Amino acid sequence: MLWRAGYTLLLHALLPFALLRLLWRGRRQPGYLRHVGERFGCYSTRLDRPIIWLHAVSVGETRAAEPLVKALESAHPDHGILLTHMTPTGRETGQQAFGERVLRCYLPYDLPWAVDAFLRHFRPRVGVLLETELWPNLIRGCRQHGTPLYLANARLSERSARGYRRVAGLARDALGALAGVGAQTAADARRLESLGARRAQVTGNLKFDRGPKPEDHARAQHLRSLFGPERPVFLAASTRDGEEELVLAALRGTPAKLLTVIVPRHPQRFDAVAQSLARSGIKFQRRSEDRPIAPEIAVLLGDSMGELFGYYGACDVAFIGGSLLPLGGQNLLEACAVGKPVIVGPHMFNFEEATRLAVEAGAAIQVADLAELGAALAELLRDASRREQMGKAGLELMRQHQGATLRTLALLEAALKPSRGDSR
Repeated sequence: MLWRAGYTLLLHALLPFALLRLLWRGRRQPGYLRHVGERFGCYSTRLDRPIIWLHAVSVGETRAAEPLVKALESAHPDHGILLTHMTPTGRETGQQAFGERVLRCYLPYDLPWAVDAFLRHFRPRVGVLLETELWPNLIRGCRQHGTPLYLANARLSERSARGYRRVAGLARDALGALAGVGAQTAADARRLESLGARRAQVTGNLKFDRGPKPEDHARAQHLRSLFGPERPVFLAASTRDGEEELVLAALRGTPAKLLTVIVPRHPQRFDAVAQSLARSGIKFQRRSEDRPIAPEIAVLLGDSMGELFGYYGACDVAFIGGSLLPLGGQNLLEACAVGKPVIVGPHMFNFEEATRLAVEAGAAIQVADLAELGAALAELLRDASRREQMGKAGLELMRQHQGATLRTLALLEAALKPSRGDSR
């Protein structure tokens, strides 16, 4: 196919730049310089059992995979789970979530020979791409190797769909070769089918099935003891580059004793945010110091991984980052899962349906700008009853929309049923 041939030729031409990008990103995040061979299909580890393979590109997808991984482990204890990533933070999140129960590695670049090496080495019985990761050569390679490949928890905004329509032939070829598609919503299913997907089913959002563990509740209690039980706490979670300054600017008029907890989305930005706070003259403390917060401290910098449920549990009001700037937002359901009122900005297009449901349920407030953010926060801090109502609405929202894990598991069962002569 000409589309795929041109795409593959372009990928080979870009290989030197991909290596330079790894070196560049490795300056701030050394994890990019580790396991480089895996990105080209070179692996040293393997499993001696049949493999169920899930691809979770980074942190959000890895967290979403948790309930599905647990369900697959329970339903198929004779299989091993392989979790592939594209980012070091995704890989680290997989380590925190699953320990050594799950084998982790990087998915190779979408080059036919690297994909072939990956599939020959692991020989997965079934593959699952989480959210919307469409790699044409990977999908074609799975078909050639007889590996059923599914797209699960799939979401596709109208903005992303317009981008795929620019390469309609490539998208149609890739989507049409999938064994099945489990979409988050009916709108996602329609958009995927319009691009060439077959048999798109609405299975729901796996993130509704993910909630805090006992250790998350214990961590929340510990954090709250550090914050001080009487101090109001505002959490700005998963903030992106440029948002921290905007959030702080919106806080004028809030109580002087307010503690603002800022948790940047990407750990490589922890030091940069700390430097920005220092330049601004704001008194702050790092979470990694793990000591009580003095009354004069205005900001706690959440420079830790794997503690987001703890931060949500310890705050009074949560704001979801990636939404003040046109970046698509981040997952607001984690805050709903611990019963906390949520504020989001105007740009939640990557979580459009979840945002709509949360706002309609009364669990979240969507603001248009900084002024509205400051006003919404001030109102919620004054009104404990409203905070409690929103928190209960969030918990009920999560309860009503659970079930995506079981529906996704059912989607995969056709490929996982034992067959005669199946030696994998």
